Amino acid sequence: MARCEVCGNDYDKPIEITVAGAHHVFDSFECAIHAIAPRCEHCGCAVIGHGTEADGHFFCCAHCASEKGFAQMTDRVDQPAHA
Repeated sequence: MARCEVCGNDYDKPIEITVAGAHHVFDSFECAIHAIAPRCEHCGCAVIGHGTEADGHFFCCAHCASEKGFAQMTDRVDQPAHA
């Protein structure tokens, strides 16, 4: 059994994750996200998808990046012209 480092639950099917050389043990993805997911620098939400990064700053989406002055970030690109 292994004890979750977030909630303390002693669980027989732990999730073990190594991030930047640091080993972590959790009883659920929820606890893993709470502990190690990056946070958006604008809204503070946990970034559990790809997110976006600009100049070493991490955001959940292009809107949040633009709110912090990174207007070059976009959520979409125009569709290519059909031949």
